[in-house]
Amino acid sequence: MNAVAVPVAPEEIHDCAHCDAVCCRLTVVLLPGDDIPERFTDVTENGLPVMARDEDGWCVAIDSSRMCCSIYETRPQICRRFTMGGPYCQAVREDYRRFYPREIPLTLA
Repeated sequence: MNAVAVPVAPEEIHDCAHCDAVCCRLTVVLLPGDDIPERFTDVTENGLPVMARDEDGWCVAIDSSRMCCSIYETRPQICRRFTMGGPYCQAVREDYRRFYPREIPLTLA
């Protein structure tokens, strides 16, 4: 018997396996006390220290082979405060869906 993907309303599931990792594409301003290796950082035009992003807009700390944060234990304070499924997460995901509609549901095995 073949499994059929059933579309799930985005607000029903809040985990990285059912997300486009929108949070990993946000600008993350580094705060005093963040101890991030310099190779993962950048500076904006306004002089703000931020997490660097690759040419596709992903945070450079993402381990793309496993789709997880390679510096999770020492991630920036802003990342630590980001609550999966929280109000900000849902707002960011909704904005993303508005700009990048998906015809096929995203699921990771």
